[in-house]
Amino acid sequence: MHTTTNTASTPDHPATAQPGRFRKSMSMTALVLFGLAYMVPLAVFTTYGLVTQMTKGHLPTAYLLTLAAMLLTAYSYGRMVQAHPYSGSVYTYTRKAFGSHIGFMAGWTLLLDYIFLPLLSYLLIGIYMSEYFPAIHAWVWVAGSIALVTFLNLIGIESITRVNWILVVVQLVFIVVFVALSVRHLGGQAQPVSLFAPFHHEGFSVPLIMTGAAVLCLSFLGFDAVSTMAEETSNPTFRIPMAILVVSLIGGLLFLIVSYFAQQVFPDWGSFADPDSASVDVMRRVGGELLVTAFTATYVAGCFASAMVSQASVSRVLFAMGRDGALPRVFGQLVGKKRVPATAILLVSLLSLIALFISLDTVANMISFGALFAFSAVNLAVVKHYLVDQQLRGARNVLLYGAIPGLGFLSTLWLWSSLTHLSFTIGLGWMAVGFVCLLGLTKAFRVKLPELQMAE
Repeated sequence: MHTTTNTASTPDHPATAQPGRFRKSMSMTALVLFGLAYMVPLAVFTTYGLVTQMTKGHLPTAYLLTLAAMLLTAYSYGRMVQAHPYSGSVYTYTRKAFGSHIGFMAGWTLLLDYIFLPLLSYLLIGIYMSEYFPAIHAWVWVAGSIALVTFLNLIGIESITRVNWILVVVQLVFIVVFVALSVRHLGGQAQPVSLFAPFHHEGFSVPLIMTGAAVLCLSFLGFDAVSTMAEETSNPTFRIPMAILVVSLIGGLLFLIVSYFAQQVFPDWGSFADPDSASVDVMRRVGGELLVTAFTATYVAGCFASAMVSQASVSRVLFAMGRDGALPRVFGQLVGKKRVPATAILLVSLLSLIALFISLDTVANMISFGALFAFSAVNLAVVKHYLVDQQLRGARNVLLYGAIPGLGFLSTLWLWSSLTHLSFTIGLGWMAVGFVCLLGLTKAFRVKLPELQMAE
């Protein structure tokens, strides 16, 4: 493996200005905000109607299963960040653990997840804004959002952090208001409220709940995004794992609380006017048109924040693959005083225009396939790195680096197997294209892929 050598900082050649090197600008608070903005505290409403109908009104139960699997996987991400504190996330971890070919395929599959997550945010912005302003077509909102998000990413990650402060706080305030109004609404009902009804009632089906839980994995991608900021964080081996755990816990608890009260106030899950925007029905029942307006504004702002950080995150994965030569080298170049991967950012913005032509259900299925494949790979990478490569022994090491990531692998594999046929059709098709690219890069495995170019 070739590793780039650090150049001592001088007035003429500061370390932060080295080619292929990021600025160390991400604090612990910034990392947590980055992850929460990526997840979107209101992300429960992204697939609310879709998964509520899929699980026959058991959305909170599906979130409980997903949260358990994601906490195990978040642990594994933390262990791999400590071993390899570099940009590239799953791509870097699997390549280091299993070799360049498997690393390439993992990175390629991860791109299915990362590339389409910004697209999901733009699609949702178009859906909700065109519903609220029917005179303005959805494509106007989509195109305008893509242009603004791209501009903010090009001027540097620091600008995103400042905007995230505002947008995350606004969403948290809205959640408090929604819960308070829901409690008031439930208190005014003549019929007594069953506290456990959102978790188990008529129509309970484990296979259906598992299918819904698999789709909900896209709500937890914030902790994965945090790992891509390793090269922009000082002391990443401590800060990144801690931020990953905090983001997972906060996000999961918020999703549980919001989905629980949404199910309580709107138990008739089969009567949504439109599953894609079913949250509007919930808001109208809880707080009337005023809450609908507040929700639309807050949710769209959250989607905008998610689009900003998801575009930043996928550009770092493209940067890592370009730096290695697994993708064209132009993706591995940083430009400007802010050291941003401009080519990767612009490519993601162009691909996001697909939001003008695709459905919410299709995008959600594509993202979930890529996410669960990536999560499974990271759990296995922990076992390979610590127990096989490092040859750690003893009961404690077997528990920390074998049992916990092993449970994480089994849980994500179970969720992955519960995805719809559409997910596997699109996901396996994407992997087939990646395999063809791998054959081309290696000349049918006759030559090796370029070695990792790590910046210490």
